[in-house]
Amino acid sequence: MRKPNYGFEKRQKELAKAQKREEKRLKKAARAEGEGVAEEGLIEGDPVDASPPGEGAE
Repeated sequence: MRKPNYGFEKRQKELAKAQKREEKRLKKAARAEGEGVAEEGLIEGDPVDASPPGEGAE
């Protein structure tokens, strides 16, 4: 019977962790970028829930 190759297992585990960290970083960056765009829209004067005066439920 062969002895286990612990170095290979360790390297595979490290690669998986690095890939998860990268995916998480990209997800955070995309979320932060999306929030920045939403904030810019509000700053420019395009409120999301605004309706023209005189229209809407009374």
